[in-house]
Amino acid sequence: MVLGRAGSGKTILIRRFATARLDARDPISEAPVPVIFSLGSWNPATTPLRDWLIDRLERDHPFLAGAGPDGATWAAALVGADRVLAILDGFDEIADGLQKAALRDLRATTVPLLLTSRRAELEAAVGTTSLFAGIELADLTLDDSVAHLMPDTDTRASDTPSCDGTDTTAPTGWEYVLTMVRRHPDKPACAALADVLTTPLMVTLAHTVYTSGRDPVELLERAEFSTRGAIEDHLLDNFIPTVYDRFLSNRPDTKRRPWRAERARHCLGYLATHLKELDTHDIEWWRLGTAMSLPSRMLVVGVMSGLVLGTVFGLVSGLTNGPGEVFVNVLLNVPGIGLTFGLMHGFGSKLEVGGSFEPSRMQIQIRGGAKRVKESSLPRIRGALVGGLIFGAVFGLGLAIYAGLLAYPWTVIAFVFGNWLVVGLVLGLAIGLILALMAGLEAVIDAKSSVSPSDLLNTNRTNVLAQMLAVGLTLGLGYGTVVAFVNGFATGVTTGLASAVAVGLGVGTLTAWGRWVVLVRIWLPLTGRLPWAVNAFLDDAYQRGVLRQAGAVYQFRHARLRDRLAEVYASHEQSTAGGS
Repeated sequence: MVLGRAGSGKTILIRRFATARLDARDPISEAPVPVIFSLGSWNPATTPLRDWLIDRLERDHPFLAGAGPDGATWAAALVGADRVLAILDGFDEIADGLQKAALRDLRATTVPLLLTSRRAELEAAVGTTSLFAGIELADLTLDDSVAHLMPDTDTRASDTPSCDGTDTTAPTGWEYVLTMVRRHPDKPACAALADVLTTPLMVTLAHTVYTSGRDPVELLERAEFSTRGAIEDHLLDNFIPTVYDRFLSNRPDTKRRPWRAERARHCLGYLATHLKELDTHDIEWWRLGTAMSLPSRMLVVGVMSGLVLGTVFGLVSGLTNGPGEVFVNVLLNVPGIGLTFGLMHGFGSKLEVGGSFEPSRMQIQIRGGAKRVKESSLPRIRGALVGGLIFGAVFGLGLAIYAGLLAYPWTVIAFVFGNWLVVGLVLGLAIGLILALMAGLEAVIDAKSSVSPSDLLNTNRTNVLAQMLAVGLTLGLGYGTVVAFVNGFATGVTTGLASAVAVGLGVGTLTAWGRWVVLVRIWLPLTGRLPWAVNAFLDDAYQRGVLRQAGAVYQFRHARLRDRLAEVYASHEQSTAGGS
């Protein structure tokens, strides 16, 4: 166990520990492999520690999701055989109220582990009983700070005046500031700064903020910097503008984007607020935007789906039946399709049918075999049947109401509703069977493939586009053929094409990548919360040191930075709302 206060360097220490263990480990030995896990995303009330470790391994290393010799995944086999040394970072970052439950699971597990935490949070959960043997990181001394803040000089902060009793230190720069801190520890400003410079995080931030020509003497002279909290907030607030004023010379010209500091801080503040609301530290692309309430997401998905798919289907249907029918068909299809896909998104999110909004850990290849088809059949067919039932019920109800308004007999109204229920079920079954058969083209991601947020996103995009194409072509061809036999070739072609587009795009919106497109690539940029080039922005923030990469997700480099960005963002939103 490693204890230390916020910013004391616990995460850096365990990264160095993991690297040293890997360097010293014999590749063919049975010694456990060190793997770092961020505990902030663990909910011990719903997921046992072993299951959570297995899930994190499969997410960050998708090849471990493949079946091992005993039928379980490789990740489960490795954890079960104690071949993973779990380095659990941030016990204090587990959600309030769950730490005691986490502690019970940690005490009961036989998985070899190393745990990091702040002392206060751990003591509150442990009480007076012992947990594990461990170490506690000490505070930095002033000399440690001098070595980092003045690395290019041989001068150390002086603790004595010159021989004639006068102070010869120039009243600028870190040398003067640190000399004053050493000589006047009883002054409030010096005491506050000395306290701030006891953690590696704050020393690093101070070096970053004041390395570009700014004079740190203001930390001693300005009245607002008389407390430790005020200085820390100042350093955190100025970190983003400082790093975004720099030119990233290591980036290719095609990937350089002139992100303005204020705009970057606003977007990072939204991301930090999103993470706080979801109570996690992981920026998972498939969960971006889900901090919105479920009704709001259903409305966004429904409106966008209705406008695009309803217009396409309505235009084609209207043109087939004559130009005069275009407006009526669009008017009927836009709200119908919008309501249908909004409800389907809501049911899919609430029931998590078939894991539709979880990213796939497979890739499309001409192999996969009957085993994958068998494993995936029931979840995919079940999810598609639920979606088809919702589709049929909504459309059937809408057309039944329309028939009632036109004074049709109740028998006709009942027939229309029942007919669309059957159509929905048949459509859902067909989509489910197609998606289940497509599992035969899926294979576990190669162990040699790199794992990053963009890699996982690109893999899922390829999978979803292939599914959309297969479903759209199959159902469009089938429906178009039936219509062609009844109403003629031209009508069959246009109707089949419209059905292919509508069904294919509709299926796409009910996947992790499809939801990401609707919420993250369209809605959040439209509302000003994120930039249009979201992936480039996140990668740029990673390159600038604002974010760090943890397998398939990004994280803020420190929880303090995330919390401060969220606090400033909330304050700005409140002031903006109050001003309007």
